[in-house]
Amino acid sequence: MTPRDDSESAHSRWSDLDRPPLNAAALRRGLVREGALWREVEVVQSTGSTNSDLVSRAGEGKVEEGAVFVAEEQTAARGRLDRRWTAPARSGLFFSVLLRPAEVPVARWGWLPLLTGVAVATGLSRAAGVDTALKWPNDVLVTVGGEERKAGGILAERAGDDAVVIGVGINVSLRADELPVPAAGSLALAGAVTTDRDPLLRGMLRALEEWYGRWRAADGDAGACGLQETYAAGCATLGRRVRAELPGDRALVGEAVAVDGDGRLVLATESGVQEPVGAGDIIHLRPTGDAA
Repeated sequence: MTPRDDSESAHSRWSDLDRPPLNAAALRRGLVREGALWREVEVVQSTGSTNSDLVSRAGEGKVEEGAVFVAEEQTAARGRLDRRWTAPARSGLFFSVLLRPAEVPVARWGWLPLLTGVAVATGLSRAAGVDTALKWPNDVLVTVGGEERKAGGILAERAGDDAVVIGVGINVSLRADELPVPAAGSLALAGAVTTDRDPLLRGMLRALEEWYGRWRAADGDAGACGLQETYAAGCATLGRRVRAELPGDRALVGEAVAVDGDGRLVLATESGVQEPVGAGDIIHLRPTGDAA
Protein backbone atom coordinates (compact mmCIF):
# COMPACT_ATOMS: atom_id res chain seq x y z
CA MET A 1 0.00 0.00 0.00
CA THR A 2 1.28 3.47 -0.85
CA PRO A 3 1.78 5.61 2.26
CA ARG A 4 -0.46 8.65 2.62
CA ASP A 5 1.52 11.62 3.94
CA ASP A 6 0.58 14.43 6.29
CA SER A 7 -1.08 16.47 3.55
CA GLU A 8 -4.41 14.83 4.43
CA SER A 9 -7.25 17.22 5.19
CA ALA A 10 -7.38 18.83 8.60
CA HIS A 11 -10.80 17.30 9.17
CA SER A 12 -9.61 13.73 8.74
CA ARG A 13 -6.46 14.32 10.76
CA TRP A 14 -8.33 15.82 13.72
CA SER A 15 -11.41 13.59 13.57
CA ASP A 16 -10.61 12.19 17.05
CA LEU A 17 -9.61 15.11 19.28
CA ASP A 18 -8.46 12.69 21.99
CA ARG A 19 -5.88 11.40 19.51
CA PRO A 20 -4.20 14.37 17.82
CA PRO A 21 -1.67 13.74 15.05
CA LEU A 22 2.05 13.65 15.66
CA ASN A 23 3.90 16.92 15.11
CA ALA A 24 6.43 15.86 12.49
CA ALA A 25 8.26 19.19 12.42
CA ALA A 26 8.69 19.24 16.21
CA LEU A 27 9.93 15.64 16.18
CA ARG A 28 12.57 16.53 13.59
CA ARG A 29 13.69 19.54 15.62
CA GLY A 30 14.02 17.42 18.75
CA LEU A 31 15.77 14.42 17.20
CA VAL A 32 17.68 15.37 14.06
CA ARG A 33 20.84 17.29 14.89
CA GLU A 34 24.53 17.38 14.02
CA GLY A 35 26.30 14.26 15.23
CA ALA A 36 23.08 12.47 16.22
CA LEU A 37 22.09 8.99 15.10
CA TRP A 38 18.75 10.09 13.71
CA ARG A 39 19.12 11.62 10.25
CA GLU A 40 15.52 11.95 9.13
CA VAL A 41 12.05 11.51 10.62
CA GLU A 42 9.15 10.92 8.26
CA VAL A 43 5.54 10.69 9.42
CA VAL A 44 2.79 9.36 7.14
CA GLN A 45 -0.91 9.04 7.82
CA SER A 46 -1.32 5.43 6.77
CA THR A 47 0.71 2.57 5.33
CA GLY A 48 0.67 -1.20 5.30
CA SER A 49 3.78 -1.78 7.40
CA THR A 50 6.52 0.65 8.37
CA ASN A 51 9.00 -2.23 8.46
CA SER A 52 8.14 -3.38 4.94
CA ASP A 53 8.41 0.16 3.62
CA LEU A 54 11.78 0.82 5.24
CA VAL A 55 13.23 -2.55 4.21
CA SER A 56 12.19 -1.78 0.64
CA ARG A 57 13.74 1.70 0.73
CA ALA A 58 16.95 0.36 2.22
CA GLY A 59 17.18 -2.24 -0.54
CA GLU A 60 16.85 0.52 -3.12
CA GLY A 61 19.56 2.59 -1.43
CA LYS A 62 17.15 5.44 -0.69
CA VAL A 63 17.80 5.79 3.05
CA GLU A 64 20.81 6.06 5.35
CA GLU A 65 21.38 4.75 8.83
CA GLY A 66 19.28 6.71 11.28
CA ALA A 67 16.15 6.93 9.14
CA VAL A 68 12.95 6.91 11.21
CA PHE A 69 9.65 6.08 9.52
CA VAL A 70 6.44 6.59 11.51
CA ALA A 71 2.82 5.84 10.56
CA GLU A 72 -0.28 7.15 12.27
CA GLU A 73 -1.99 3.93 11.18
CA GLN A 74 -0.82 0.56 9.87
CA THR A 75 -3.17 -1.62 7.84
CA ALA A 76 -0.94 -4.70 7.50
CA ALA A 77 1.30 -4.60 10.54
CA ARG A 78 3.31 -7.73 11.26
CA GLY A 79 4.76 -9.26 14.37
CA ARG A 80 6.93 -12.30 14.90
CA LEU A 81 5.92 -15.45 12.99
CA ASP A 82 4.18 -13.11 10.52
CA ARG A 83 1.27 -12.48 12.88
CA ARG A 84 -1.02 -9.63 11.83
CA TRP A 85 -2.58 -6.94 13.98
CA THR A 86 -4.38 -3.64 13.57
CA ALA A 87 -5.21 -0.68 15.81
CA PRO A 88 -7.28 2.49 15.43
CA ALA A 89 -5.49 5.41 13.79
CA ARG A 90 -3.34 7.46 16.20
CA SER A 91 -4.08 5.08 19.09
CA GLY A 92 -0.45 4.02 19.30
CA LEU A 93 3.09 4.55 18.10
CA PHE A 94 4.06 2.55 15.05
CA PHE A 95 7.57 3.21 13.77
CA SER A 96 10.66 1.62 12.25
CA VAL A 97 14.31 2.63 12.24
CA LEU A 98 17.24 1.68 10.02
CA LEU A 99 20.55 0.70 11.62
CA ARG A 100 23.84 -0.25 9.96
CA PRO A 101 26.15 -1.60 12.70
CA ALA A 102 28.94 -2.38 10.24
CA GLU A 103 31.72 -2.47 12.84
CA VAL A 104 29.86 -5.01 15.04
CA PRO A 105 30.26 -8.74 14.24
CA VAL A 106 27.09 -10.06 12.62
CA ALA A 107 26.95 -12.83 15.23
CA ARG A 108 26.11 -10.15 17.82
CA TRP A 109 23.30 -8.49 15.84
CA GLY A 110 20.80 -10.76 17.59
CA TRP A 111 21.02 -8.36 20.53
CA LEU A 112 19.42 -5.53 18.54
CA PRO A 113 15.75 -6.41 19.27
CA LEU A 114 16.60 -6.94 22.95
CA LEU A 115 18.50 -3.64 23.00
CA THR A 116 15.45 -1.97 21.47
CA GLY A 117 13.29 -3.50 24.18
CA VAL A 118 15.49 -1.97 26.87
CA ALA A 119 15.34 1.40 25.11
CA VAL A 120 11.56 1.26 24.74
CA ALA A 121 11.11 0.36 28.41
CA THR A 122 13.52 3.11 29.46
CA GLY A 123 11.87 5.75 27.29
CA LEU A 124 8.34 4.86 28.38
CA SER A 125 9.29 4.79 32.04
CA ARG A 126 10.74 8.28 31.79
CA ALA A 127 8.06 9.85 29.60
CA ALA A 128 4.87 8.00 30.58
CA GLY A 129 5.65 7.13 34.18
CA VAL A 130 4.59 3.50 33.77
CA ASP A 131 6.40 0.40 34.93
CA THR A 132 7.16 -1.84 32.00
CA ALA A 133 8.67 -5.29 31.73
CA LEU A 134 10.07 -7.28 28.83
CA LYS A 135 8.94 -10.73 27.81
CA TRP A 136 11.71 -12.50 25.92
CA PRO A 137 12.38 -11.89 23.14
CA ASN A 138 10.24 -9.02 21.89
CA ASP A 139 7.14 -8.17 23.94
CA VAL A 140 6.62 -5.06 26.07
CA LEU A 141 4.42 -5.68 29.10
CA VAL A 142 2.47 -3.35 31.39
CA THR A 143 0.32 -4.04 34.42
CA VAL A 144 -3.44 -3.51 34.11
CA GLY A 145 -5.66 -4.39 37.04
CA GLY A 146 -2.87 -6.41 38.65
CA GLU A 147 -2.31 -8.51 35.52
CA GLU A 148 0.50 -8.50 32.99
CA ARG A 149 -0.70 -7.33 29.59
CA LYS A 150 1.12 -7.00 26.29
CA ALA A 151 1.25 -3.34 25.26
CA GLY A 152 3.70 -3.61 22.40
CA GLY A 153 6.15 -5.61 20.38
CA ILE A 154 9.39 -5.37 18.45
CA LEU A 155 10.29 -6.89 15.08
CA ALA A 156 13.80 -6.89 13.60
CA GLU A 157 14.41 -7.69 9.93
CA ARG A 158 17.57 -7.79 7.86
CA ALA A 159 17.72 -5.27 5.02
CA GLY A 160 20.46 -6.61 2.77
CA ASP A 161 23.87 -7.64 4.07
CA ASP A 162 24.70 -4.55 6.10
CA ALA A 163 21.50 -3.22 7.65
CA VAL A 164 18.73 -4.05 10.08
CA VAL A 165 15.26 -2.52 10.24
CA ILE A 166 13.68 -2.58 13.67
CA GLY A 167 9.97 -1.96 14.03
CA VAL A 168 8.18 -0.99 17.24
CA GLY A 169 4.48 -0.94 17.94
CA ILE A 170 3.13 0.42 21.23
CA ASN A 171 -0.52 0.69 22.27
CA VAL A 172 -0.81 4.17 23.77
CA SER A 173 -4.43 5.32 24.16
CA LEU A 174 -6.21 2.07 23.30
CA ARG A 175 -9.40 1.75 25.35
CA ALA A 176 -10.68 -1.46 26.93
CA ASP A 177 -13.37 -1.92 24.27
CA GLU A 178 -10.74 -1.55 21.53
CA LEU A 179 -8.38 -4.27 22.73
CA PRO A 180 -7.80 -6.91 20.03
CA VAL A 181 -7.54 -9.71 22.63
CA PRO A 182 -8.15 -9.82 26.41
CA ALA A 183 -4.42 -10.24 27.09
CA ALA A 184 -3.60 -6.92 25.42
CA GLY A 185 -3.06 -3.64 27.23
CA SER A 186 -2.10 -0.03 26.65
CA LEU A 187 -0.25 2.77 28.38
CA ALA A 188 -3.56 4.50 29.13
CA LEU A 189 -5.01 1.40 30.79
CA ALA A 190 -1.78 1.04 32.79
CA GLY A 191 -2.23 4.53 34.26
CA ALA A 192 0.26 6.51 32.16
CA VAL A 193 0.70 10.12 33.27
CA THR A 194 0.44 11.18 29.63
CA THR A 195 -0.69 9.73 26.32
CA ASP A 196 0.88 12.58 24.32
CA ARG A 197 2.68 10.55 21.69
CA ASP A 198 5.27 13.19 20.74
CA PRO A 199 7.26 13.04 24.01
CA LEU A 200 6.75 9.27 24.20
CA LEU A 201 8.30 8.79 20.75
CA ARG A 202 11.15 11.20 21.49
CA GLY A 203 11.86 9.39 24.75
CA MET A 204 12.06 5.98 23.12
CA LEU A 205 14.23 7.17 20.23
CA ARG A 206 16.63 9.03 22.52
CA ALA A 207 17.00 5.94 24.72
CA LEU A 208 17.55 3.81 21.61
CA GLU A 209 20.24 6.19 20.39
CA GLU A 210 21.97 6.02 23.78
CA TRP A 211 21.92 2.22 24.07
CA TYR A 212 22.85 1.65 20.42
CA GLY A 213 25.85 3.95 20.84
CA ARG A 214 27.02 2.09 23.95
CA TRP A 215 26.56 -1.32 22.33
CA ARG A 216 28.32 -0.26 19.14
CA ALA A 217 31.23 1.29 21.07
CA ALA A 218 31.68 -2.07 22.82
CA ASP A 219 31.77 -3.90 19.46
CA GLY A 220 28.42 -5.45 20.27
CA ASP A 221 29.57 -7.02 23.54
CA ALA A 222 26.34 -6.95 25.56
CA GLY A 223 28.14 -7.77 28.78
CA ALA A 224 30.78 -5.08 28.46
CA CYS A 225 28.30 -2.26 27.75
CA GLY A 226 25.86 -3.25 30.50
CA LEU A 227 23.11 -4.30 28.12
CA GLN A 228 22.97 -7.94 29.20
CA GLU A 229 22.63 -7.02 32.88
CA THR A 230 20.06 -4.31 32.21
CA TYR A 231 17.95 -6.54 30.00
CA ALA A 232 17.96 -9.31 32.61
CA ALA A 233 16.91 -6.86 35.34
CA GLY A 234 13.83 -5.84 33.35
CA CYS A 235 12.92 -9.23 31.89
CA ALA A 236 9.69 -10.66 33.29
CA THR A 237 10.47 -14.05 31.76
CA LEU A 238 13.45 -14.78 34.00
CA GLY A 239 12.61 -16.83 37.09
CA ARG A 240 9.38 -18.03 35.49
CA ARG A 241 8.34 -21.48 34.40
CA VAL A 242 7.79 -21.27 30.66
CA ARG A 243 7.01 -23.33 27.62
CA ALA A 244 9.12 -22.66 24.54
CA GLU A 245 7.40 -23.56 21.29
CA LEU A 246 10.32 -24.17 18.96
CA PRO A 247 10.71 -24.56 15.21
CA GLY A 248 9.87 -28.03 13.95
CA ASP A 249 6.84 -28.42 16.23
CA ARG A 250 9.06 -29.05 19.24
CA ALA A 251 8.27 -27.76 22.72
CA LEU A 252 10.46 -27.35 25.78
CA VAL A 253 9.30 -26.66 29.33
CA GLY A 254 11.53 -25.34 32.06
CA GLU A 255 12.51 -22.42 34.26
CA ALA A 256 13.98 -19.41 32.48
CA VAL A 257 17.22 -18.89 34.41
CA ALA A 258 19.34 -16.54 32.29
CA VAL A 259 19.87 -14.63 29.08
CA ASP A 260 23.28 -15.68 27.77
CA GLY A 261 25.94 -13.63 26.00
CA ASP A 262 24.31 -14.26 22.64
CA GLY A 263 20.91 -13.04 23.80
CA ARG A 264 19.45 -16.53 24.02
CA LEU A 265 17.03 -17.54 26.78
CA VAL A 266 18.46 -20.35 28.93
CA LEU A 267 15.96 -22.86 30.27
CA ALA A 268 16.63 -25.27 33.12
CA THR A 269 14.60 -28.33 32.21
CA GLU A 270 13.18 -30.98 34.53
CA SER A 271 15.89 -33.37 33.33
CA GLY A 272 18.51 -31.11 34.86
CA VAL A 273 19.85 -29.79 31.55
CA GLN A 274 20.25 -26.09 30.79
CA GLU A 275 19.25 -25.50 27.19
CA PRO A 276 19.58 -22.17 25.35
CA VAL A 277 16.69 -21.08 23.14
CA GLY A 278 17.53 -18.71 20.31
CA ALA A 279 14.16 -18.58 18.56
CA GLY A 280 10.64 -19.57 19.38
CA ASP A 281 7.42 -18.55 21.09
CA ILE A 282 7.69 -18.26 24.87
CA ILE A 283 4.59 -18.80 26.99
CA HIS A 284 4.67 -17.82 30.66
CA LEU A 285 3.18 -20.60 32.77
CA ARG A 286 1.45 -20.27 36.09
CA PRO A 287 2.58 -22.59 38.88
CA THR A 288 -0.30 -24.91 37.96
CA GLY A 289 1.08 -25.20 34.42
CA ASP A 290 -1.59 -23.06 32.81
CA ALA A 291 -0.53 -20.49 30.22
CA ALA A 292 -0.23 -16.93 31.42
